[in-house]
Amino acid sequence: MKDNGLIEFRWHGRGGQGAKTACLLLADAAFSSGKFVQGFPEYGPERMGAPITAYNRISDARCSIHCNIDEPDYVVVVDETLLDTVEVTRGLAPQGAVIVNTAKSPAEIRPKLSGWGGKVCTIDARRISEETLGRNFPNTPMLSAAVKISGVLEEGKFKQDMEESFHHKFAAKPQVVAGNMAALVQAWEEVQEG
Repeated sequence: MKDNGLIEFRWHGRGGQGAKTACLLLADAAFSSGKFVQGFPEYGPERMGAPITAYNRISDARCSIHCNIDEPDYVVVVDETLLDTVEVTRGLAPQGAVIVNTAKSPAEIRPKLSGWGGKVCTIDARRISEETLGRNFPNTPMLSAAVKISGVLEEGKFKQDMEESFHHKFAAKPQVVAGNMAALVQAWEEVQEG
């Protein structure tokens, strides 16, 4: 954590996986909790499956920094295959954590992290989303894991804000709300720290 309670996240994913959406949902939830927020994506080639990066700044005071985040407190990796091509731990704060969408344990992922010695967390967001939503939508489980590991938001308020957000976002598809909430709760319980 930096000055003014500033916490920074960097998201790594591929187009179509919902990393940008999760980033923006985190910004909305933090804003609802009275925090100052920024949430924004950075694109390379804009096509399905292309690597994307998204960023969050969450703070107790107004933040006047408006640039990409080179030294995040937390890194969220929505697609495990990016570990082979992107140095996801670049600039990651030593007291921070990397959170990876994988069926593997933190100990199994650590060798892929360029010597990163800090906290490694894993969550099988694919399995959770397939069980709760019927398809691979890893963003909701990854969002839940990121909030739990970072402690950036209080659990009860976060879940309440997300339920309200899902009701608004999926007003025409109320059945999707229950699936997303189940994914959120299951991920909160299953994220592994190592």
